[in-house]
Amino acid sequence: MGGRDSAYEAAGTAAKGDGVSPGAADATPFPTAMQEGLHSCEVCGLLSRPAPGEEEGRCPRCDEELVFRKRASIQRTWAFLIAAAVCYVPANLLPVLSTTTATGTETDTILQGVILLWSPTGWPLSLIVLVASIMIPSAKILALGYLLVSAQRGSVQNSRQRVRLYRMVEFIGRWSMVDVFVDTFTAALIQLQPLMSVSPAPGLLFFAAVVVLTMLAVESFDPRLIWDATIPKEVVYG
Repeated sequence: MGGRDSAYEAAGTAAKGDGVSPGAADATPFPTAMQEGLHSCEVCGLLSRPAPGEEEGRCPRCDEELVFRKRASIQRTWAFLIAAAVCYVPANLLPVLSTTTATGTETDTILQGVILLWSPTGWPLSLIVLVASIMIPSAKILALGYLLVSAQRGSVQNSRQRVRLYRMVEFIGRWSMVDVFVDTFTAALIQLQPLMSVSPAPGLLFFAAVVVLTMLAVESFDPRLIWDATIPKEVVYG
């Protein structure tokens, strides 16, 4: 991550002037990595320059293909994000667990599970499920939507803060599977047939789809697009 972070800073406005407001500093045109013909490898983070006469090449360290910007980044990110938003509705409305006992079968949604777990001893787990299963996915969808809209509109305000927001979304994304792990472990451990058994319900599939789709959306978005509004219009890249 260190190499990629350094490359993102090199691709943006890397200077802070005395007496210049943050918004003005973001909008000030400084030389960028793309203008200097430098590529940042998305795999190993190496910053390199293609061979003479070649517009794009391959990373000299890991042999990954180098591109100035991820191809169709905006379109692919919107596709994954819209699909995640669509799956988010049934993920919260449909049951995620089905409990079968001698008296019958009961189903629970994510929110019902949070309520059932809330007790003097179980409230920490209840909060973890609430944050990881409801708040984080919705926050990721909203944050990615904001980044996409601001990048498409060519906003030059708060570029540094938007890059930090992207990094935070990318970091917390790996914890979104907590609820899926809890439910699958519960279903695997509680198998006392014919007295009691627990099995996954359809809502869990939709929730897993939300997690995977938001992770793909994060990977598809190119944070270097945030800085492109500061690049002179005559600079053209593929």
